[in-house]
Amino acid sequence: MPASVPLPLPAHPEPVPPPGAILPTSGAAHRLRVALLMAGSCLPILGAVLIAPVLPKMQDHFAGVPGAGALVPMALTIPALALGLLAPFAGVIVDRLGRKRLLIAATVLYALFGTAPLWLESLGAIVASRALVGIAEAAIMTCCTTLIGDYYSGRVRDRYLALQTMCASASATAFFVIGGAAGSAGWRTPFWIYAVSLLIAPLMAIGLPKPTAAAPAAAAEKGESTATTAITGSTAAPKPSHLSHPSQPSFPFRQLAGICGLTVFGAVVFYTVPVEMSYLLDGLGVTATSVIGPVTAIASAATVAGAITFAKLRGAPGPRLPLVFALCAAGFAVMWLADSAPLLIVGAVLNCLGTGLLLPSLLTIALSRLDFADRGRGTGLWTASFFIGQFMCPLVLIAAESALGTLAAAVGLLALTSAVVASGLFLTARHRAAAVGPLPQQQEAARAGRVEGGAVRSAP
Repeated sequence: MPASVPLPLPAHPEPVPPPGAILPTSGAAHRLRVALLMAGSCLPILGAVLIAPVLPKMQDHFAGVPGAGALVPMALTIPALALGLLAPFAGVIVDRLGRKRLLIAATVLYALFGTAPLWLESLGAIVASRALVGIAEAAIMTCCTTLIGDYYSGRVRDRYLALQTMCASASATAFFVIGGAAGSAGWRTPFWIYAVSLLIAPLMAIGLPKPTAAAPAAAAEKGESTATTAITGSTAAPKPSHLSHPSQPSFPFRQLAGICGLTVFGAVVFYTVPVEMSYLLDGLGVTATSVIGPVTAIASAATVAGAITFAKLRGAPGPRLPLVFALCAAGFAVMWLADSAPLLIVGAVLNCLGTGLLLPSLLTIALSRLDFADRGRGTGLWTASFFIGQFMCPLVLIAAESALGTLAAAVGLLALTSAVVASGLFLTARHRAAAVGPLPQQQEAARAGRVEGGAVRSAP
């Protein structure tokens, strides 16, 4: 390897990154970097819930427009659909144009498209502008998640992926409250809040460093990938170095297919309580918004608690995935059998504890499969899978309710499906663990001697 040219040391050198971190994890620059990534990750959540409280007012305003009954709700849901469909393409652009450049451009466009309904008079044009918001969200979400993977690795990265889930869950409740308060001044007023991204974009240009490929990340991801292969999927062995060609990298479609498919179902599980809780309470005779609001907040708090738990757990998340789905299934089962609001809340809390663990687990496993050059495209595929699942969630439950007669029975079916998925993952993990022999290094150590106190000693 050619020698590198030594660089002069800065007057105030940054602290050496700890294991699992590519950039320093202390100091003002680090705090700004994390705050910007979390703020960017919350923007798609803002788009998903901000205008929900003003939909009835929009419906009244456009009552005379043909098809308003379908178009007004579509103004809320179409960004998620656009995000799910276009995130893979955003991922390709991320890898080709660069994460930071695309993130800043998308954040500016998010403000322009998001505030467009303030001036648009046509309902069709408003819906179209909402689709453009979804396109910007696809780029923002893909870039923010990709940058977390670029800047950090190992347990440090796991911690910030969990923080991303916590911020998204907490912001959903906050944005719903903000949208409702702003909507009291008129249905157009909440759209002003989209302009906040114009404040974030310049800070991103200043505070986010340009990412580069780093050897520590690759090493950490190899360790994670080995630990999670038994759960999610691929039996393909690593390609030997003498067979690889740096100019012809292969994208790990096969390795990502299983985790992306699991993520679609995981998103349905994740969004069932936020989407359907008010209807389940209504079925038990609870219709007061003063009760429904706090119950939704309790469920959101449980999701945050699950994400905090994920950040504190050690080891790869793959082996825990069957238990996480089993916890979600248990929560759904309690909700299905609940005959009172308190019991329904208990089930919702159990389920949301599970979903708080589920989302960062799925994302961590997906990122462990990706090298720097493929991380944008892979993150885009994962993001698309999650938001397609979000869009499918109410449709799946409506279809199940129609077939089974009640929404509670539909939740019971989801409990059964989650339990089947948990069992399948557990059995698959056991089968793969039994099929995988000792690693070559372990075999070599066994032949050479035995390991004691961290050193290899010759066997007598």
